[in-house]
Amino acid sequence: MSILELLYYPDKRLRNIATPVINFNNNTKQIVNNMLETMYKNKGIGLAATQVNIHKQIIVIDISTTLKKPLILINPRLIKKQGNTSIIEGCLSIPQQHYAIPRAAIVKIHAFNQHGDFFKIQANNLLAICIQHEMDHLIGKLLIDYLN
Repeated sequence: MSILELLYYPDKRLRNIATPVINFNNNTKQIVNNMLETMYKNKGIGLAATQVNIHKQIIVIDISTTLKKPLILINPRLIKKQGNTSIIEGCLSIPQQHYAIPRAAIVKIHAFNQHGDFFKIQANNLLAICIQHEMDHLIGKLLIDYLN
């Protein structure tokens, strides 16, 4: 595994729209492993492939206290959202800036894991917010885009 280089705002590559993963192979697994290592090294709880200049629909998240329960979302699709919430969010690509961003309180997602297995997940609280934040990266949207 290796640490990947993070892109920082205002790098224009953060605005790229990620494409779906077609082949679930060893390369996909290596990208996921490298993204996890990069996220943990930078003390993040979520990372989208776009943030490391890989423009594929890959997200890694780990909000566990042990940092040993990663969630891998490949080609995620938002199926349902409800309610409203907001917390002060930060972003590895925009260091030392934190903002209250409006988010859905509950989300339902369809995605694949790194092995190509399809699954559904319903999330709330911090996990729902993190999923929405990282999915924004896949479409080139940053948390500063929510500011007036």
